[in-house]
Amino acid sequence: MIRNTNQLELRSLRYFLVLADTLHYTHAAELLFISQSALSQHIKQLELTLGSPLFNRTNRKVALNKAGELLVKEANLILKQVDQSMGRWQLSLTGVMGELKIGFVGSAMQGYLPPIIKEFSKVHPHINFYLEEFTNAEQLKGLEQEHLDIGFMRSNKVPSDIQLKSVYRENFSLVLPLEHPLDSSTFTNMGQLSEESFILFPNENSPMYYQQIQNLCADHGFSPRISHKSIHGPTIFKLVENAMGIAIVPNSLRDEHNYKIKFLELDQVPYKTELFAAWKKGNENPALQYFLELI
Repeated sequence: MIRNTNQLELRSLRYFLVLADTLHYTHAAELLFISQSALSQHIKQLELTLGSPLFNRTNRKVALNKAGELLVKEANLILKQVDQSMGRWQLSLTGVMGELKIGFVGSAMQGYLPPIIKEFSKVHPHINFYLEEFTNAEQLKGLEQEHLDIGFMRSNKVPSDIQLKSVYRENFSLVLPLEHPLDSSTFTNMGQLSEESFILFPNENSPMYYQQIQNLCADHGFSPRISHKSIHGPTIFKLVENAMGIAIVPNSLRDEHNYKIKFLELDQVPYKTELFAAWKKGNENPALQYFLELI
């Protein structure tokens, strides 16, 4: 039982975590730039405050006991919360200064993302945004290397250290040349397009999207014949305009004004496309925490 919570020092918790990691007083003291006796005194005081020993000590080695193992998790949570809270306090004190690096796929900027950014900018006008369009794979690499704080992608296959949240679901749209005989009044199902050539996003860039298109066609007894691949909406639309194939894209990506093409929203099919927000677990950027609260 903790004897007096007022005596619990954050510095002692930090010292404890270094010792728990090294399990060696001399090495831990060197890392902390303090004397071994000072470290020993802090650990003894922490154990006295908590009312429980945290290590099993012998002449040969130091090892965490059960209480120590449990404290490692709690101490990390306590210190992380303190660091995040102080970061938010500092931002608030200075008028919420900060920056947020955001990656996104093109379709996210067509509908979902702009109003979110606009709303966030109203609440936190001093947080600067850095926006850049990337593929799903490029976003994951940026998140892993901490070049990005958050990404908006159309893939749910991420490493274990990446947190994922579905933020938007929408229909697909069929993209056809303007002179194509099918229109909203004559289109009934995908089986009518079994002989067409398709322009798709590459499988390696958008495996979830790619598989959904495969399933959509398979439900009508055919596999799409792929003539071209592109990750850029304008390129896809230009290829369709020039009768190089037809395409299926997220409905938010449609552009009916700059190309001689037409869109048929697939609102009667069971497949939807999802947009996911992704960020690295443990990212302590206070601006990211504010942004996550909004989405």
